[in-house]
Amino acid sequence: MIFQDRAYSVLVVSSSERFSRSLSSLLPETEYYPVHFSTSAAAAKRILLDRSYDLVLINTPLSDDFGTRLAIDVCSEKGSVALLFVKSELYSEIYSKAVDYGVFTVPKPTSSQIVSQALNWMCAARERLRRMEKKTLSIQEKMEEIRLVNRAKWMLIDRLKMTEEDAHHYIEKQAMDRCVTRREIAENIIKTYQ
Repeated sequence: MIFQDRAYSVLVVSSSERFSRSLSSLLPETEYYPVHFSTSAAAAKRILLDRSYDLVLINTPLSDDFGTRLAIDVCSEKGSVALLFVKSELYSEIYSKAVDYGVFTVPKPTSSQIVSQALNWMCAARERLRRMEKKTLSIQEKMEEIRLVNRAKWMLIDRLKMTEEDAHHYIEKQAMDRCVTRREIAENIIKTYQ
């Protein structure tokens, strides 16, 4: 596997114990850990409320639902990647419903080689999601810093009658002189004048 230094958490959702056993042999602990099993969509949803998984593998149909909605929900709400195993005669129909949500679909019966390839694709997709999550977090942090700095500037303008340019320059200079971030200076200003 390409990403040897990371183990991917897996949730297998299947009403068939035989399917779960055969799939678990393709999930070595060195690459996939922890691996948890669920036998229904309802049980899987309860599990997913408590924690998220990198990969969610769903063997359709489930005892209480087909499984497509669960896969779509997993891909829409979490940073998880979902894979549906569907009977080959339903593959085209289910694929066309799920593909827009980023759900992988594999027709069954299938081979262990196809499942291994699908797992590799899922891991690659999860890594891409992970990078996007980091980027999003970084952007959110930057936006929060801008909000704080602007709030601090307006406090300086209001309380000390500075111009906006002077307030901006003051925050920048304080950050450079103290070797701290503009955010820290802004937070101190807000605490002082609140």
